[in-house]
Amino acid sequence: MLGDFTGTLRARYGNADERALAAAHRIPDRIVVPLRFHVLTDGRHGRLSRAAVDQQVAVLNAAYGGRLAGPGGTVRSATRTPQGADTGVSFRLDGVDVTTNARWFGKPHDHRTEIESALARGGYGTLNLYTAAVGFEMLGFSTFPKWARERPGVGGVVVDYRSLPGGTFPHFNRGLTAVHEIGHWLGLFHTFENGCWPPGDGIDDTPDESVPTVGCPASKDTCPAPGTDPVHNFMDYGFDSCMREFTPDQGLRIRAMWAAYRLGATPSGGQARYR
Repeated sequence: MLGDFTGTLRARYGNADERALAAAHRIPDRIVVPLRFHVLTDGRHGRLSRAAVDQQVAVLNAAYGGRLAGPGGTVRSATRTPQGADTGVSFRLDGVDVTTNARWFGKPHDHRTEIESALARGGYGTLNLYTAAVGFEMLGFSTFPKWARERPGVGGVVVDYRSLPGGTFPHFNRGLTAVHEIGHWLGLFHTFENGCWPPGDGIDDTPDESVPTVGCPASKDTCPAPGTDPVHNFMDYGFDSCMREFTPDQGLRIRAMWAAYRLGATPSGGQARYR
């Protein structure tokens, strides 16, 4: 997928250097992602209040804006010292709907095509976020940006409704499962991708990591390359209480992925210039 990404940048803009493209205003400094929130329920479980939805969106904007998500979905004030990099991404809630369907709710992965065909709204640049009973072993799943072109109409993020702020999953109930899975939708890999072997996760400022983080260790160092494991990164697997940051290069990668696959996207392509 990294090869496809650089090839797509080169084909669209004549250059695959993300920093050079950003300096030339071919990659946006900021992205506002339209968000459609789809609540699935079996009639008894899974129904979310509007307050819960709003809390999740607040956590997304805090995490991607470099402000730590706190217990119960609270966020640090914008005047406090940032906890991570501001990725340049924010989310605008454009709609919430509730669907009662026991099959979809209980096995969203098995019925993904049906769910998306019936509920997805918007184009390549709209995030469709679904909540359902995904399970505790796998808290959520997502598509990657390149699939938007390869599989039109299929894409989005699904997370377990119990992982939202104030949910019932121990250690994973601050809304950071959605932050993590949306990171994939925006083009990021796990920090432990490829272990200690290059290219790792393809991001220069996330040190190599051989295995996912479990729990919230004070520190760990599993690769001989410089730097300790990024145990606090949203794209690792630590507890919600442990995760608090994206890096500057992850923010650049997200915006470059947006420029490659979603910016001005139509089936035939297109380009735009940002200032």
